[in-house]
Amino acid sequence: MWPTVEQEQHVQDTLVGAESTDRRLLLYAYLQPREHHRTYLTTMRLFASTLLADLSAGEVAAKLAAAEREGLIDPGESRIETVIARLKQLVEWGNLVPGRREVIAASIAEFQHGSVRYQVSKLAVRVQRDVDELLRVPEGAREVSRELLPAIERGLGALGKSLSDAVFTEGGPGAKRAREALAEQVTTLFLQHAELAVTVRDFYAYLGQIVTRHHLAPDEISGFRNLLVEYIQMVVEDVLRHTPAIAESLGQLARGRGELLRLLGPANALGSEDLAIERSRGRTIADWQDLTDWFVDRPGRPSQVTALREATGRAIGSLLASVKRATSGGGLLPGRRAELLKLAGWFDGATADQAHSLYAAAFGLYSARNLLPSPEHDGDDEHTPWRDGPVLDVTVSVRSRGDRGARGRTSRIVDDPITEQALLADARAVDKKRSEAVTELVEAAPTIEESRLSHGALDVLCELLTMAMAQRERAEDVGAAADPVRGLKLTVTPEEGRTTTIKTAGGTLTLHNASVALEAGA
Repeated sequence: MWPTVEQEQHVQDTLVGAESTDRRLLLYAYLQPREHHRTYLTTMRLFASTLLADLSAGEVAAKLAAAEREGLIDPGESRIETVIARLKQLVEWGNLVPGRREVIAASIAEFQHGSVRYQVSKLAVRVQRDVDELLRVPEGAREVSRELLPAIERGLGALGKSLSDAVFTEGGPGAKRAREALAEQVTTLFLQHAELAVTVRDFYAYLGQIVTRHHLAPDEISGFRNLLVEYIQMVVEDVLRHTPAIAESLGQLARGRGELLRLLGPANALGSEDLAIERSRGRTIADWQDLTDWFVDRPGRPSQVTALREATGRAIGSLLASVKRATSGGGLLPGRRAELLKLAGWFDGATADQAHSLYAAAFGLYSARNLLPSPEHDGDDEHTPWRDGPVLDVTVSVRSRGDRGARGRTSRIVDDPITEQALLADARAVDKKRSEAVTELVEAAPTIEESRLSHGALDVLCELLTMAMAQRERAEDVGAAADPVRGLKLTVTPEEGRTTTIKTAGGTLTLHNASVALEAGA
């Protein structure tokens, strides 16, 4: 049975949506802990801090030089060649968008990259804004914006009256003002609800992180008891008190939702019908359905209010279990948390010699006598104090039993053929792209000055040209370079008065007093 046209279109839309998702996830690639992630982060902050940023590689290098002097990035990251490589990588990930301007180049590298200016993409600005906000967030609990609940209740009540006024005055002298007031109330309502929902999620995420800990100190248990019994009780009571009135107002507005969305304006109020516009919240049916689902239960889909009550019950149960573990005399052996904290305090107040002696006494690891060469360093910064370095996760076996003995069977080595095939596919794609560029240069070799090279062929040509120029000891010497894998050889011969012009997709490359020859099969 052959698939229908609708089924084929659905499959195609699904594949396009998956590709769009993967492409958007690449916007976060520069945030991964890697060797140069601080340079990427500083560069993106530079682009995101200015409206309509339009910067060249030289301007970015000048800004990064100041950050390098302050120690914010590694030494050497502000060199123009390094900055060009970082900017090209950000373009590949989709964070930056390139553009070109006419320039006079003094070198091959400047010709290739000096005319390119970069702008930041819309989604990259949003990613960087969220990153900076995340880095400013403290580790403690976030206060729930309880005061927004009565504001939402009043806003929904006033919205019904504003909707009636806008319908009544439509076509009259006060119609524009009534629609503006309606839009203002809708925007304010959804902003208030978004802030409330975010604070609730953040607070309960922190709470879940705490109550699942196996061991809690007595002062921590006392503090979380007050947090659960007093603060969470107030939050839940406020939510339950205002939810019935909010649900009733949402039910009344549901009957006039179509008229409300019509008065709030067309789907593309900013311009062309073909232009995709991200509108403010509250302008679509889906926005109002999400707001309703937060407060009102549906069959098979409980609301967030119900989830909040259930999460509170689980948190209280976890706290009681922690209290029982801390006060009962039976069960597992007492934890080593207090001893480990005391030992860490001794290390913090010890000198270097005392710390070595303390380490040997505590763990039985004395200095080794070894005649072999010292092993390579493991990569940690030896100049960083241990208290400022990465945090080591102490396993449950060490906390509870004081040993690292393995429990259970040894895990088998997992074979990952999908990742292996993906890496091989990437390598094949890079090799294919290089082969196509070399083939293009071989075909254009007899008439190199009459051909128009692609970006890939230009990269290979400039690579060979750079190596050939570097091999010359004097300006009058002949330089040659070859690709040993694919057998392409380039020769640069000094020739007074000769001008070699090569047209490419990125512009025109002009070499004065020199001729270029390409040979295949070298």
